[in-house]
Amino acid sequence: MAIKLVNSTQNVLKDTYDYYLWTLSLSDNRTKGWPLVDSPLPTVFYTLMYLFIVWVGPKIMKNRQPFKLTWLLVPYNLAMAALNAYIAVRLLTASFRLRYSYICEPCRQKYDPDELQIADAVWWYYFSKLLEFCDTFFFILRKKDEQLTFLHVYHHSTMFSFWWIGIKWVPSGSTFLPAMVNSAIHVLMYTYYGLSVFGPSVSKYLWWKKYLTILQLIQFTCALILGVNGIRTGCEFPLWMHYVLIIYMISFIVLFGNFYMKAYIAKGSKCMEVRYGQCLDDDETTLHKKLKNN
Repeated sequence: MAIKLVNSTQNVLKDTYDYYLWTLSLSDNRTKGWPLVDSPLPTVFYTLMYLFIVWVGPKIMKNRQPFKLTWLLVPYNLAMAALNAYIAVRLLTASFRLRYSYICEPCRQKYDPDELQIADAVWWYYFSKLLEFCDTFFFILRKKDEQLTFLHVYHHSTMFSFWWIGIKWVPSGSTFLPAMVNSAIHVLMYTYYGLSVFGPSVSKYLWWKKYLTILQLIQFTCALILGVNGIRTGCEFPLWMHYVLIIYMISFIVLFGNFYMKAYIAKGSKCMEVRYGQCLDDDETTLHKKLKNN
């Protein structure tokens, strides 16, 4: 019985490995040899390390004083805003010259300079998801544990992995659109984050903060429609990616929608600062909550 089980397990592992090798034969030749692209191991390793730090970080910081990090957060957020602006502009200009369709654009392995520009920008977009792990690390160092919500961790850990698939197999074509739109939104987000570090004295002037979540919800809905339309019209793009996109966008719509309801629509809700899935109350609301709990 034990021998039969071992043989069965070996066969499953062999079939899985053979399937993986077959998928590699379908990967895009243009991104071969690029940093972090050839093997999934770096992406898996960094994601697992991220999740480990999310688990152990608050425990290490529990009896320590929080770091302020204002000196670091401002340049970090503004640098991330600049990087996302660079990505968005590169994708916009190249797709415009190529006359890309915003509805369905097949991924062709062409070595046209504009096609390579799109692939390069998509790689930087993928790499930016690794850099965004710092958002979480800064929360931990500042002891903002209330911001380590399921939505925040889910968003950061999965985006990096999913975009490895993108840069590996489909670094151009319809892939450009979600990367371009999301980068444009992140320009606004990181600009807001950089300014909100200065606290309530500045945050009260950032009246447009709640519209960031609305923009994200619109983005997710449009991506969902894009995926459904791709299946309906038979868009020449990997079919399984359409289904993954639909499921992934539904999860974001549900999670971000729930956050928006709690943060802005719930009666009496006042947010001083907003990040993925977490609303930090203003001083008045925080004091009211403390008095109520006491």
